[in-house]
Amino acid sequence: MNLRKRKRAGVEVHSSAMNDIMFFLMLFFLIAATVTNPNIVPITLPKTDTGQSLSKKTINVSITDNLEYYIEKQAVPFEGLQAGIQSYQQNINELTVVLHVDRTVTTQDLLDVLSIGSKLNVKMVVATQKK
Repeated sequence: MNLRKRKRAGVEVHSSAMNDIMFFLMLFFLIAATVTNPNIVPITLPKTDTGQSLSKKTINVSITDNLEYYIEKQAVPFEGLQAGIQSYQQNINELTVVLHVDRTVTTQDLLDVLSIGSKLNVKMVVATQKK
């Protein structure tokens, strides 16, 4: 029997490449976070083949599947939707309202919001996703 202790090689973990990987991951997430629009309530949009970009004189109105209304991420009751849009209309000459409507919202609820835009003489468009 051999009872002598054998010399074992030391185990080392080189972490110098790990710093580079962490830096690139952090950079990727910072860039990805700035690309997203923070003024939009997350909902599932309908899809279409065509799309059109708008000017910067826009506000976002979102309608969730629970019929919760938001103007620029601020919750507003349906009765206060017209007053909320009017407050933005005072500051901008040609206002465009981008409607972010969940695909499960009924057509009647969408038409109720579109009629508010018609009363205020505001251009309204419905946001969609590309197929």
